[in-house]
Amino acid sequence: MNCRPGCAACCIVISISSPIPGMPHGKPAGVRCIHLSEDNRCRIHSSPEYPDVCRNFTPGVDICGSDTGQAMRLLAQLEAATRPEV
Repeated sequence: MNCRPGCAACCIVISISSPIPGMPHGKPAGVRCIHLSEDNRCRIHSSPEYPDVCRNFTPGVDICGSDTGQAMRLLAQLEAATRPEV
């Protein structure tokens, strides 16, 4: 499966615990990545700065669903299920 242009669910819903350019402490769940454009496209996708954590994310029907809304819900469920307990 290829990413749906303008979806950006993975760039908004899930947390990223490793540093990414401009976000040295990672990205909290539910926070838009600072590299998203207004039309939900990654501004650094083709650059050397593109983080490995993003490069290694593999889209699939099981986590991306059939549309952006479903991707948001599925990724939110995954984020909640994998959130460390405090």
